Amino acid sequence: MNILSITAQKPESTGSGIYLTELVKTFAAQGHKQAVIAGIYEDDGPQFPEGTAFYPVCFSSERLPFYIVGMSDEMPYRSTRYRDMTDEMAEQFKEAFLEAVDRAVEEFRPDLILCHHLYLLTALVREHLPEHRIYGFCHNTDLRQMMKTPLRRGYIAEQIRRLDAVFVPQAAQAEGVERIYGMETDKIHMSGTGYNQEIFYHKEYSPRRDGVLRLAYAGKIAEKKGVMSLIRCLSRLPYERESLVLCLAGGAGNEEEYREIQHLAEEAPYEVEFLGKLPQRELAKVYNESDIFVLPSFFDGLPLTVIEALACGDKVVVTDFPGIRDWLGKEAPGAPVLYVSMPRMRHTDEVVPESLEAFERELAAKIKECAELPVAGRTDITHLSWKNICERILEIS
Repeated sequence: MNILSITAQKPESTGSGIYLTELVKTFAAQGHKQAVIAGIYEDDGPQFPEGTAFYPVCFSSERLPFYIVGMSDEMPYRSTRYRDMTDEMAEQFKEAFLEAVDRAVEEFRPDLILCHHLYLLTALVREHLPEHRIYGFCHNTDLRQMMKTPLRRGYIAEQIRRLDAVFVPQAAQAEGVERIYGMETDKIHMSGTGYNQEIFYHKEYSPRRDGVLRLAYAGKIAEKKGVMSLIRCLSRLPYERESLVLCLAGGAGNEEEYREIQHLAEEAPYEVEFLGKLPQRELAKVYNESDIFVLPSFFDGLPLTVIEALACGDKVVVTDFPGIRDWLGKEAPGAPVLYVSMPRMRHTDEVVPESLEAFERELAAKIKECAELPVAGRTDITHLSWKNICERILEIS
């Protein structure tokens, strides 16, 4: 089968980009021919399996004289917010991507098209190719954009409803897709998330015996990911200064905010290491050298990082996003995961500042409770593979 994957963003740089890339790799390993359309900068070099046809759409170019448009308002690279797009920018975006789509369809002749994010580009592709089988993938940030950004909202919802199928991480997003887009229930399918079992697994060696509690975080270094709250909550922990280290893996969302986070870290009672954006194998090493993975994000779907950390033997403290407790309870029963109550929110992804103190107090308490749990070892989640997700996609083809 010839499978064309499409995203408006960089592949590999965010959770949705990794999701696309892993599907491409897995389908290729199964013998399917692959092609990808993605938004990049001219100096980017995404890595796909040998033989993958790549149709780049270059931003910060004469054709698209603005940064890549990001599904999150703060991306781990230079980006434009959808809410800041003018009509002229939207037309430039449309023309550049549909030109790449036409080339890919003519040269690659796809049997199936997979569009990531239920937003503007997926709507454009659906309208442009009415006779092709097109599936959309919800990554949660698209739901947020639909709720907070008026950009062609009615048009997007109309075209998304015309997709042949939509895949969502779990039940909370299924409800959102049905409500926000008016999607028919029988078109919505649960995909969950997968992880690369060849990279993320528990190394069979003894943990360090130096008495240091190692906390890890992976993702954008940004306020909305709860990183400021994570650093602030350290002052509520009861350990000696040299007995705890927090490692932050990820790129900056907003440079000014990143500097503020660095300043907070300088004043923290424990060492905070900024590791930058890491290749997956280096990230797996960080997980394996850590005791607890902490994800205090204020808005998320089904974070891939939680699955990766569990696979590497970490205990986990995570915000109690809608649906995540039920999903992990079903897919990883008995996993050492503790949940922190969501702070109060407004406008879908903005925290009510007055609720942060209680959130950070509970976050610190859960980290301490998690530290006292037995060493996690290996959580059996081998069924959460990209291979299984690919099989679910093809089951309805």
